[in-house]
Amino acid sequence: MMTFLSRRRFLASSFIAGAGLLAPRLLHAATAAPATTLAVARRTIEVKGRAASVFGAHQADGTSGLFLDPGQRFAVRVDNRSGEDTILHWHGQTPPPDQDGVVDTGYARVVANGAMQDYDFAARPGTHWLHSHHGLQELQLLAAPLIVRTAEDLRHDAQEVVVLLHDFSFKEPAELLAGLGGGMNHGDMAGMDHSAMGHGTMDMPGMAMDLNDVEYDAYLANDRGLDDPQVVKVERGGQVRLRLINGASGTAFWIDLGALDGTVIAADGNPVQPVAGRRFPMAQGQRLDILLSLPAGDGGAFPILAQREGERQRTGIILATPGAAVVKLADLAEAAVPPVDLSLEQRLEAAAPLPQKLAEVTHRIALTGSMSPYRWTIDDRDWANRLPLKVTPGQRVAIEMVNKGMMAHPMHLHGHHFQVVGLNGKAVAGAVRDTVLVPIDGTVTIAFDADNSGRWLFHCHNLLHMATGMMTEVVYSDAV
Repeated sequence: MMTFLSRRRFLASSFIAGAGLLAPRLLHAATAAPATTLAVARRTIEVKGRAASVFGAHQADGTSGLFLDPGQRFAVRVDNRSGEDTILHWHGQTPPPDQDGVVDTGYARVVANGAMQDYDFAARPGTHWLHSHHGLQELQLLAAPLIVRTAEDLRHDAQEVVVLLHDFSFKEPAELLAGLGGGMNHGDMAGMDHSAMGHGTMDMPGMAMDLNDVEYDAYLANDRGLDDPQVVKVERGGQVRLRLINGASGTAFWIDLGALDGTVIAADGNPVQPVAGRRFPMAQGQRLDILLSLPAGDGGAFPILAQREGERQRTGIILATPGAAVVKLADLAEAAVPPVDLSLEQRLEAAAPLPQKLAEVTHRIALTGSMSPYRWTIDDRDWANRLPLKVTPGQRVAIEMVNKGMMAHPMHLHGHHFQVVGLNGKAVAGAVRDTVLVPIDGTVTIAFDADNSGRWLFHCHNLLHMATGMMTEVVYSDAV
């Protein structure tokens, strides 16, 4: 999963993956093999001293996920050896709708166990990721990096370090769902009793804020916890480009750079005006590229930590210069951190914003739902009863989201990248991205150009929120 990149050297270090709406239109049958084959299969990792069977998506050489060079086309074959049906979504890419890796919009079917499916489109640069969009497989770590480098990336003498964050449970997804009340209405999932779940809550003005639905057994960075963290060799006085991906199913994190100063240079794969700091919030599905300058002299070991919002649990990796002593870190911080918020979002400005243009259509939606029964919706409608957001090709489209529930929601739009243009009623020239957090009692407005005709999912990237109904679609007037 992790690679190092500089003008002077190119090294690679990856963790090994181990062994209804419309009549669906299948992608072309697999014929001649494309540039890259990505095998989906079961693998075994060690978590807190125990063996765990999870999914993975790996290339023939064991590389987890995809790493594309500048100008390289997205030409990928998915070879499903997992033992069950699946489909992979290319989160952050903007392909034609039949190659998005979802079945809900009617353009594709799942990739059956033992089958293959090909994808071929122009890759969008940046730090992205891939993950299952079938059932609850994402809970079983069916996710991996999807990095598309630019020529500008190669010109910088920075060591590239990719970190995929996850939350993990030894329980099967069905067991986790047994603690949730209300019915699941996405795919073939079923919900059961709500009383067994653990919830971290915080008192907020006007309502109690529920932060975390599930008490996970571990929090992982590149498949490893702080009991056995990944130690990345770095140079004294060198630069590191962290490509951070929050692939957790239900956990938002605070990124803590410790003694290092960092500069955010991209959000969700899109360049932003530099933002300096040592602590940054990341909601589910989001990515941050952070540039670090390492101290010269004797060097040392530098933890890069991710702490669960509202809690003490944390994970991370360690950057270590040659000969540095690496001290074992506890997986519980001394104190809890606050809820993830919009403090970074308010500071981000797109390096390449949308052209100036008034929105020609504005959709206003409410993020709704409850903990009991456990059911999350948009305008009090689940996926089965959705009201599609209709657009016309060429329009500038705005979506205003107001959160009327007791949990925050990271909202993700497929097939497009949008600009954040409003936060709590204040106009901003924010980041261009594909996933934005809408906190409780908060209002976030996004804008995008309708330049990719089709039907596109728009949903919360908390997997259990999406599964219980918080999903709708953006539908173009010319969609078929």
